[in-house]
Amino acid sequence: MAQKTIKSFFKPLQTPEKKLFKKNDVDTKCVSEEKSSLTQDQKLKMERNKLKALLIQQCKKTSILHESMGLGWFEALRSEFSKPYFINLNSYVLSERSRFTIYPPPTQVFSWSNYCDIKNVKVVILGQDPYHGIGQAHGLCFSVQKGIPPPPSLINMYKELEKDIPGFKHPGHGYLVGWAKQGVLLLNACLTVRANNANSHKDQGWEKFTDAVIKAVSSQNSNVVFLLWGSYAQKKAAVVDKKHHLLNAPHPSPLSAHRGFFGCKHFSKCNELLLKSGKDPIDWTHLPVE
Repeated sequence: MAQKTIKSFFKPLQTPEKKLFKKNDVDTKCVSEEKSSLTQDQKLKMERNKLKALLIQQCKKTSILHESMGLGWFEALRSEFSKPYFINLNSYVLSERSRFTIYPPPTQVFSWSNYCDIKNVKVVILGQDPYHGIGQAHGLCFSVQKGIPPPPSLINMYKELEKDIPGFKHPGHGYLVGWAKQGVLLLNACLTVRANNANSHKDQGWEKFTDAVIKAVSSQNSNVVFLLWGSYAQKKAAVVDKKHHLLNAPHPSPLSAHRGFFGCKHFSKCNELLLKSGKDPIDWTHLPVE
């Protein structure tokens, strides 16, 4: 989508009284009459179909979004998409993709929203930005795509897991979707990066968006365990409500893992906190290659 089209779409938002999503976008009278004769499941299906239509509509106007985004996440975050910082971010990422190789591919930027609904998040692990090597990043922090060797930080995570969690063994890959499906949000602060150029998309707006993601998780859930490794991730604690659990440790990078990440026992401590809150623990050994 051309930059001019994006700007022309968002131009009306400069007028305060005009909003991207209006209640009268849908004929509320017809919908309410139809709902009265529907079962609860049918009503839920109708709501999700309406939400999906809004998502597809938004994706046509804001190209960095993708219609595969989880509907619960889209509903929680859709007010962000019309804010000036996101409009600028959209233009920036589109421009970058037109000139450079950008990771992850557009269809995987929001893949973290596909495996677990926002209301089912139990654990949050925060990274800084996606891996910048070919074929590595696929939208989940610390995770790499199938067939790609685990990077050093993930190898150190596996080392800590082997000492902390009985029965854990290096799975032979770095594909962490098995955790994501159990309610572990694997979120980078920046969601895109230029190939072979770490932190190249820093301070362009992604941090504001992922702050909004964390705030949404914080407001919609209780007793979420945040695993904050390194000073960068720990700064994100400022947007987390005090009703949640924060576990701090150095980053698992080879440069800092020996300063306290090894021996932190965050994986077992996380499960203890979940059990105390009446939630199922994470099976950290469950890492199938699907």
